[in-house]
Parts: sequence; C-alpha cells; structure tokens
Amino acid sequence: MDHRSPARLARRAVTGASLAVLSVCAWGADRVSPVIKINEEAAKAPIETVSVRDGVSVLMGSGGNIGVVTGRDGKFMIDAGIAVSRPRVEAALNALGPQPVRYLVNTHYHWDHTDGNSWLAGKGVQVAATSGTIKRVSQTTRVDDWDFTFKPLPKAAVPGTVVESSKRWTLDGQTITATKVVPSHTDTDLYVTIQPADVIFLGDLFWNGVYPFIDNENGGGIDGMVRVLDRILPTIGDKTVVVPGHGPVGNKADVKDFRDMLAGIRDKVAALKKEGKSRDEVIAAKPTAAWDAKYGHFVIDPDFFARIAYDGTP
Repeated sequence: MDHRSPARLARRAVTGASLAVLSVCAWGADRVSPVIKINEEAAKAPIETVSVRDGVSVLMGSGGNIGVVTGRDGKFMIDAGIAVSRPRVEAALNALGPQPVRYLVNTHYHWDHTDGNSWLAGKGVQVAATSGTIKRVSQTTRVDDWDFTFKPLPKAAVPGTVVESSKRWTLDGQTITATKVVPSHTDTDLYVTIQPADVIFLGDLFWNGVYPFIDNENGGGIDGMVRVLDRILPTIGDKTVVVPGHGPVGNKADVKDFRDMLAGIRDKVAALKKEGKSRDEVIAAKPTAAWDAKYGHFVIDPDFFARIAYDGTP
C-alpha cells in the first residue's frame, strides 16, 4: 500500500501514455487524428501502478486511468484503457495478485476507457455502464474534434449491465457504487466511489492539472461539467483520494480548482459571445490566459480548449 497522503500523491508527475500523449499537442498540417497518435503511444507505453489505499490501485499509461480494487476472491476494474495496452495491463493486474477480474465498469463511452472491454469480456468479466455508453459503443460514432470515426465494439464487448441511476457491488468489505450523472463531459458519464477506502474515481469529469476534452458533439458541455462537479464536491472529504480520468491522483482541493477554472473560462467565453464575437475572435481574446500556466500543457492546448468552451457555451 502507498502510505503517502492524497496531497503528496497529487503531486506525482503525469506518466506513461499521459506523458506520451503530449506528443499529439502539435496536431498540425499533417492532420493525423490524435486518436491514431495516442493509440501508437499506448502500444508501447509502460504501465505504472499507483497503490492508493486499502487494496485500491490506479494503472496509468493506457489512455485513461484505470482503477483496480483487489479483494480475496477477485478484482473490480474501473475503465478498461486502450486494447493495444493489453500485455502491459495484464502484467500489471497479475502483479496485484492472482485473483481474476470479475467486474468492470466504464465511466463513459470514449475509446480510451472502453477499448479494453473486448479482451476483458473475453475472459468472462461482467461489464457495466450507463445506457448512453451502451448505445454509443454499439454504433458508429463520429467525433469531428478528433477527426475520427469510431466503429462499434464487438457485441461481446458491449456492457451487459445497465447503471440506471446507481448500482452497488461489494468486494471484500468494500462497497463500490457507480452513480450516473447528467450530461457533462459526454451524455454517458458516471463516477465510482469506494467505501470505506474513501476513494472516488471521477473518470473524465475531472482532469487533474490539464485542460479537459469535452465532447460537445455527443451531449457534453462546459456548463454541465461545472454543474456536475458542484453536485459531487460536497460529497468529497478532505481525506478522500480522488482519481481523475487523466493526470495524477489528487484530492478535493484539486477538484475545486479544476471546477473554478471551468467556471471562470465558461463565464469569460459567455461574456465575449454576448458581445457578438465569433469563435475565432473569442479564441484570439485568450479567455484561458489566467489558467494556461497550470492547465495548458497537455493535448488540449489553450486555443483548443477555448474552442471547446465556445462551442459548448450558449
């Protein structure tokens, strides 16, 4: 077990595929989709295991962060990563103990959280998700912001258990609860709490220390992100370990800072739009400037995030 405090864990460097994905920031004249570049990096990136508390671990390096709760009789996973990472993810899972993976919950439909469903379902793992995730991974989905069209997952990889509003599992004394939220990052999101370990996995509702991607084309929006975080923040304790979809393990203060960044940029963009400024004019006005030093160094750079905020702000 990692006995460092959540605050110290929050200062860990972004590792594995998270570091590798920095290489896609310069999405320039070649117009190669970030999805292709991220997959290429995930195919070779190492997996780092961070043990956070009471049998709860995070695997970093396969696109989105992967959660693992290890009990005497089995493992419970939160998100499945990218399929090309399978050999290294399997090795990391085996290093946590010989117990088989019995359950998996997808926090939302994006491929870097669901692509690994195929090999896990093939091993008999029971997969759960919201009805929105089930719908989107069952059909062809276009994301213009990534210049990529996602094919449906194989039928066997589509989650078979629906999280209607919330669903609970018990594993070796830990209660694992998945809770569906209103449209925010996408229209398919949920988050997962683990008690009494006092750990929360927010999926892509929270990106620690970097600007997030918000899927405006598929039900997401910056205002929805703020509203959902406003609902979740009061439930997070000062000692709760908070795991983001991307970035290092954090705590309540990190989530609050992330929420305030989103709200601040949303309000600036809304004011500029009210003045009648076009998207290009809003981007040129640098509405993210006050937050760029902290959040502007990942695949979603300041101009990209200003565009996302513009497209998602009424």
